[in-house]
Amino acid sequence: MRLYFAIAIFLGMLLASCSGNNSDGLDGEVKIDGSSTVFPITEAVAEEFRSEAPNVRVTVGVSGTGGGFQKFIRGETDINNASREIKPSEIAEAEEAGVDYVRLSVAYDGLAVVVNPENDWVDHFTVEELKEIWEPTAQGNITRWNQIRDGWPDEEFHLYGPGVASGTYDYFTEAIVGESGSSRGDFTASEDDNVLVQGIATDKYAIGFFGLAYFEENADRLKLLGVKDGEGEPVEPSLETVSNNTYTPLSRPLFIYISESAAQKKQVQEFVNFYLNNAPELSKDIGYVPMPDSAYQRQKNKFQEFVGADSTATSEN
Repeated sequence: MRLYFAIAIFLGMLLASCSGNNSDGLDGEVKIDGSSTVFPITEAVAEEFRSEAPNVRVTVGVSGTGGGFQKFIRGETDINNASREIKPSEIAEAEEAGVDYVRLSVAYDGLAVVVNPENDWVDHFTVEELKEIWEPTAQGNITRWNQIRDGWPDEEFHLYGPGVASGTYDYFTEAIVGESGSSRGDFTASEDDNVLVQGIATDKYAIGFFGLAYFEENADRLKLLGVKDGEGEPVEPSLETVSNNTYTPLSRPLFIYISESAAQKKQVQEFVNFYLNNAPELSKDIGYVPMPDSAYQRQKNKFQEFVGADSTATSEN
């Protein structure tokens, strides 16, 4: 009987040890919000991390890059997903609020310009044509397909794009119009890219843009267009064209921002390290372009230096 009892105790300790190795004793929360473009990769990382640390509650919201930064600066979140760099005005707000942070690059992305699959008259846009369509002065003046290029239908086009709080919107307007946040206002806007996909997929005369990963998820419902920059040939976004920088000017890096206070939490440290270790594989699976291994190592070193710093210092490098 004593032998059975001893064996039972031993097995119980062994099981407890095995289950403990999974989470390494981690618990608590990791609160994330921000870019809808960065959301798929962060959510994929979060799903994998939950299996490693089941006692850590990881939540990932979608308020857009700008909306996410507002929550981040108010201290409501630990990490902000961002499809652009933090703006000078947001830096000033963070400094006033006493929020220090580190910025880490996690992948590359290309913006997809798309139309409805029934559109059989266009296979690419030039950068100049996209500017003509989206610049503020186009509102009320450029509204029909045949105004963009001779021979296209005398039909009104309908525009779809991310909301003004989106980093994707900021990046697109800066790259195409020449000024971040500058565009016509008469378009269907949403922070939810699935809403944009649905709108374009059901509208023969639609034109829209969003992150490449959302096109990859909905390739059977949309038509991807090439973009011609200058005198070159039109180029479609893909893993290859984004990574080799031939898809211009609509390729960009993606980021996560971690606050200094959050970086002192063990569960956040483990999540960020897990993120950087798994981002190369998961980003590619989802449709993003992974960075070189050396770039991920630099981000790991940067985060460790930030966590171990004696004094808090905002890091953008």
